[in-house]
Amino acid sequence: MGLTPVPDDRIATIVTHLEMRERPKPAPIPPSPLRLAPWKAPAPDAYRALFRRVGEPWLWFSRLAMDDAALTAIIHDPAVEVYAVTDPRGVEVGLLELDFRSPPDCELAFFGLIPALTGKGLGQWLMAQAKALAWRKGVTRFWVHSCTLDSPAALGFYRKSGFVPYRREVEIFADPRLAGLLSPDAAPHVPMLGQSPSA
Repeated sequence: MGLTPVPDDRIATIVTHLEMRERPKPAPIPPSPLRLAPWKAPAPDAYRALFRRVGEPWLWFSRLAMDDAALTAIIHDPAVEVYAVTDPRGVEVGLLELDFRSPPDCELAFFGLIPALTGKGLGQWLMAQAKALAWRKGVTRFWVHSCTLDSPAALGFYRKSGFVPYRREVEIFADPRLAGLLSPDAAPHVPMLGQSPSA
């Protein structure tokens, strides 16, 4: 027990896994000016661009580190559903990804809106959409994980949405900003301790 040193070029985060084991009672989807558009077989570069727009403030990098073949194998899999959230002008402002590859589970793989739209109650609309799409015939468990790099409101939001925490882990990974996967200015709430690539 006690403190464990983390190398300067690495980041440590606490990951909380949450699950929902009962289908929620039917409820109306909150009104929203946004729309959810199924994204059939998105091009890898277009997917990465939206993934970055939504996730860069929280150091989302996993899909940015994949080559085209590895990424395409996931996002074109028939058991993975990708949705773009669009605003009234048709601009993509959010991402919803549901993974049905391990039945009877559905994983809420990615869920988020661009920073300009957070804190406005639109997440409740997006979560209602996610639950409506996830709970289909044969699904008995809907799960998600969040970490301490996410928005401070994320964990509470998932719990209010009906997810129950069941496991915690510590994850340590190379700082994606040092590898050039994300801008050095990304996630300023997480200090970058290692030497920058341009140094």
